[in-house]
Amino acid sequence: MMKNLYLIALLGTLMIVSCSQKAEISADLIISGGSIYTGNADQAIVEAVAVLDDQIIGLGSKQEMKKYQGTKTKSVDLSGATMYPGFIEGHAHIMGIGQNLINIDLMETKNFSELIDIVVERAELTPKGEWIIGRGWHQDKWTQLPEGASNGFPIHDALSAAVPDHPVYLKHASGHMSLVNAKAMELAKINSNTPDPAGGAVIKGLGKQPTGILNETAQGLVVKYIPEETELQLEQTLRLAVQACLENGITGFHQAGSSLRDINLFKKFAAEDELKLRMFVMLNGRDDELLDMYFEKGIEVDSMNKVTIRSVKLYSDGALGSRGAWLLEPYSDSPTEYGHNVTPMERVEAITMKAAAAGFQVCIHAIGDRGNREVLDIYERAISTYPEQMADHRFRIEHAQHINGDDIPRFAEMNVIPAMQAIHMASDRPWAIDRLGKERIEEGAYVWQSLLQQGSRIVNGTDAPVEPVSPLASFYASVSRRTLTGTPDNGYEPDQKMTREQALRSYTLDAAYGAFEEELKGSIEVGKLADFTILDKDIMTIPEDDILKTEVVMTIIGGTIVYQAN
Repeated sequence: MMKNLYLIALLGTLMIVSCSQKAEISADLIISGGSIYTGNADQAIVEAVAVLDDQIIGLGSKQEMKKYQGTKTKSVDLSGATMYPGFIEGHAHIMGIGQNLINIDLMETKNFSELIDIVVERAELTPKGEWIIGRGWHQDKWTQLPEGASNGFPIHDALSAAVPDHPVYLKHASGHMSLVNAKAMELAKINSNTPDPAGGAVIKGLGKQPTGILNETAQGLVVKYIPEETELQLEQTLRLAVQACLENGITGFHQAGSSLRDINLFKKFAAEDELKLRMFVMLNGRDDELLDMYFEKGIEVDSMNKVTIRSVKLYSDGALGSRGAWLLEPYSDSPTEYGHNVTPMERVEAITMKAAAAGFQVCIHAIGDRGNREVLDIYERAISTYPEQMADHRFRIEHAQHINGDDIPRFAEMNVIPAMQAIHMASDRPWAIDRLGKERIEEGAYVWQSLLQQGSRIVNGTDAPVEPVSPLASFYASVSRRTLTGTPDNGYEPDQKMTREQALRSYTLDAAYGAFEEELKGSIEVGKLADFTILDKDIMTIPEDDILKTEVVMTIIGGTIVYQAN
């Protein structure tokens, strides 16, 4: 009798233990079979993750996650691949990415002759009189400058002779300068008497004849004559851009400036489940009507976490490649030039104050040291004017490429976020020293570690289509400070390298913080969105040179596989 009672008690205990090990809910998806970096220091690497709907419900060992296994639970076997929190593109231009896939991509051109050949090839396929659009050329990356170059920039003559019957508009890689041909200047009525617009320049050569180079705001003289894209063209542009992002393992995207037309397109794609990406959209600060509308109705935080609007994008200066970055001292390779203030600072400050009063984050493009200082000064005044609204403002400076040493501590002191694209260092540093000189480069150019040590959080990205939309390329630049061809051996200013942990955080948790979304994404934790990037190699441990050989295996957003490599 006692023996039977003992057995009954033992069976009861086993049933209780069994029930306690079985979760009350079943997962839609369990991922295992490779290392999983959580981005959470308390549980840095796990074996498995369980997902229900679009959220993470469990993580730990493969054995522990078996409690979420149900009859309808699907399994993803990593097969030795490595999973990370979903990569967040911290600053790029989604429509520009798509346009580069449709128009002429000049990013890989090695000289002016090659550029002309590509344009001629497109002209042969284009009806006469129609515009030819391209982007991506950069004179400082060419193996040689063309004959007759003006202050280091090409002139239009050879291009105009080769393509006389089509207006041609070729944007510089930076987006802050363009080369146009004679036909385009004829349509825009640009000649020797055309004055420079505020914040820009129509570059002229011998006899004050325009060279075809339009710097900063002068590009608008031609852009207004280029026909707008149709609705169908815009949809195709966005569709191509989204696919390119997914293929690169991107799950979230900080859209650096959008019109109402583009915002409505994002919302349409989201409603039709075509957007896939999670978009954090900055309003175009040049559009007063758009700003007034949003300042009146307030921020939009999407309950579905697809399209959130709570920021404004403004510009203080131009780019280093076009000598448009606004400097405190003149350019080392052009002693009469200080760059351009492309938006009057009075306007920048007025909009910043309105945004602060309305509870909007402000994100201001600043590349040169004067551009950065002017913006920091405006932010300081806004914070003191609206202390209640500014308690957690998370104002950002987009790019923050060249900072005066005195201003570096101000970022952390005011909680101003430097949104810096590490790939710009890899791309620009070989020639940037000519623009700034050794002293300024070492003091404040691409100073990631200096900012991090002060307590700043860096939001990383690519600024695509300025650079390819590749988190892996930017991660490599972050930890190596080398060009994508691997030079120099120890990197430029190696004391400014990020650690791999810092670099990963800049593309995940700190990028999420830069969009007020660190409670939703940026790390693999219970309750957060199930957004994951899966790579065929472990970029946290492999040799540095193998990072650029790494490929995206799978992209998962909200527990759904949105991209899988063949």
